[in-house]
Amino acid sequence: MNVQRIRLVVQFISFVVLIYGGLFAIDLGNRLPTFSCSYVPDHGGGCFLVGFQHMLSRPLPEFLGEQGIRLLKALGIASLWAIVLNKAWCGWICPFGFLQDLLTKLRTWLSIDLSRFSWVTHKRYKSVKYILLALLVLIPLGIGNGLISRDWTAPYCQLCPARPLLPLFQGDTTQFAINFLSVPTMLLTGGAIILVGLMFTTAFVKRRFLCSYCPMLAFLSLFDKVGLFSLKKDGSKCTRCGNCYRACPMEIREIEEEKGLKNLVTQDCILCLRCVEACPENQALEAQFAGFSFLKADAEAFLARQEAAIGGGAPSTRRRKGK
Repeated sequence: MNVQRIRLVVQFISFVVLIYGGLFAIDLGNRLPTFSCSYVPDHGGGCFLVGFQHMLSRPLPEFLGEQGIRLLKALGIASLWAIVLNKAWCGWICPFGFLQDLLTKLRTWLSIDLSRFSWVTHKRYKSVKYILLALLVLIPLGIGNGLISRDWTAPYCQLCPARPLLPLFQGDTTQFAINFLSVPTMLLTGGAIILVGLMFTTAFVKRRFLCSYCPMLAFLSLFDKVGLFSLKKDGSKCTRCGNCYRACPMEIREIEEEKGLKNLVTQDCILCLRCVEACPENQALEAQFAGFSFLKADAEAFLARQEAAIGGGAPSTRRRKGK
């Protein structure tokens, strides 16, 4: 079973449903914990952070009444989705992540070498997404209580690169523009255009570059220990060959180095399961859903993939360094 081919199919189907679903009367609601932009016309499902920001932009006393109930309901639905699918929202469903993966495939096809941050640099910037998530909450609260100008309304949406990019797939170019109404709107919407450019350029040197700074990934990370999807490791069977680290698009070193940590769904993991497929040691890595195993590292399957790759003229996983 080639899990990555299955994942690519699921990503494609998710992209079609979320971007074009409204054209076929599909409506998954606007409480999804993924980069499915609500600015896309006739979308099949929208990002929960859109409405969440607007709900927060109210005076604090209102949260003691109906507004507080609405806020808790929205947060509860998004949290339930996060518990059920965990980081699979990032690795299997997110339309923006799917586009980054396609660009990575193009980079590999063009034989452009992969670049990596040093582990020190990687750790230094891991907290950025949590800072962005905190600002996403604090800025709307400041707006609702008269501390911050309303030009900063919905800062997440104004800055999000999915807003100018994803509507283009329905032929809508109105979002791909800088709003010169005020300095804040100019900075935020201009930043979104810059981030789109970064996505296309960095994809040719690094995998899933923008995901490392995504506030949605930070939100999903809050449910790592309670999510139904989990990634287990048997440290006694690990030989630290490094295949898992080289295969990981998020460059998570713990998956190779940790032998005592049983649940490897760390804050940057997107549950793509490439590490499980790349592992040559029987049952050293195992993916589970609600406690039931559905994918284990398998030495025979690993060798079969290596032989198929070599037979197709491609280098083995040990040599490809995660391309």
